[in-house]
Amino acid sequence: MSRLNLDDFTDLIERPDGGVRRDAEARRERQIVPPGALGRLDELGEWLAAAQSATPVRPVERPRVVLFAGDHGVAELGVSARPAGGAAQLVRAVLEGASPVSVLARRQEVPVRVVDMALDCDPDAFPEDVVRHRVRRGSGRIDIEDALTEDEAEAALRAGMAIADEEADSGTDLVVLGDISVGGTTAAAVLIAALCGTDASVVTGRGGLAIDDLAWMRKCAAIRDALRRARPVLGDQLQLLAAVGGADLAAMTGFLLQCAVRKLPVILDGVVAAACALVGQRIAFRAPDWWLAGHDSGEPGQAKALDRMALEPLLRQGVEVGEGTGALLALPLVRSAAALAAELPEKPEKPEEPEEPEEPEEVSGESGAEE
Repeated sequence: MSRLNLDDFTDLIERPDGGVRRDAEARRERQIVPPGALGRLDELGEWLAAAQSATPVRPVERPRVVLFAGDHGVAELGVSARPAGGAAQLVRAVLEGASPVSVLARRQEVPVRVVDMALDCDPDAFPEDVVRHRVRRGSGRIDIEDALTEDEAEAALRAGMAIADEEADSGTDLVVLGDISVGGTTAAAVLIAALCGTDASVVTGRGGLAIDDLAWMRKCAAIRDALRRARPVLGDQLQLLAAVGGADLAAMTGFLLQCAVRKLPVILDGVVAAACALVGQRIAFRAPDWWLAGHDSGEPGQAKALDRMALEPLLRQGVEVGEGTGALLALPLVRSAAALAAELPEKPEKPEEPEEPEEPEEVSGESGAEE
């Protein structure tokens, strides 16, 4: 298999249809509710029209939650409130319908797909459709070793691309993207700090299940050490994902890029999705035009990444749980924007005022003839 050339994505990814967006803006100007009165819903409807290349915009009828799962060796350092290798429990809760994202997805009638990329458990612990893309068991401890070999990183990235193709081919019209991981926010923070040129303390958050001060200091130290390993490979995004990412993060990056190629819009969840999006932006600068930031998770690294990509979160509800939950909360907002853009009636055209008849010219009674 030939090595994946990430530069190809720059040529393959086009921007959403600018002409359709202008048509959508013009249509919005004609609707009965004044432009701007619906706030960001106007912008959302126009963005979705451009992404669909359709005006009026079509309803979002086949959304899907896609969650990439993996364990990270750096969790052995006590950087998470959850035990190292504990992501399998979180996956089981999602599959059994007992997690927040499962409850919301069930209520909204949105299917959930879980993809095991590097869980630290036996592959037979989950169904074949969950584990068939797995690259390895757990990712390496990024403060002292690479998360993946370069071949594993490429395999994970290709797996993410294949899953994006599967979703696009099956008729999915919008993806809610999240992760299920233990230690994933640490790897994400390293990627963001490396790509934004910031220090570890600027991007170190407390994770979905909040950690105490001592754990935060351990996490900050792990990110600092991993950053030393990340900086020499900043010029090669595949090497960067291999050094300090992980199989789940590499797969999410490939998934995001291929979704942009296939013109499939994505709502990003928390800091892990934001970190992968930032790597994707470095690979193909037009790719973020296909993504929405679902919510503000409160993670400083997420805020840094979204600011770099000029993406504004749709919601600010303080949701920290991860697993796509906050992004799924934003889905009704996107659907509402589509409905309003398509179904609000237009202002009636003003009837043309009839032209006033011309006044007949007065005829003089005096004869102008000379004798």
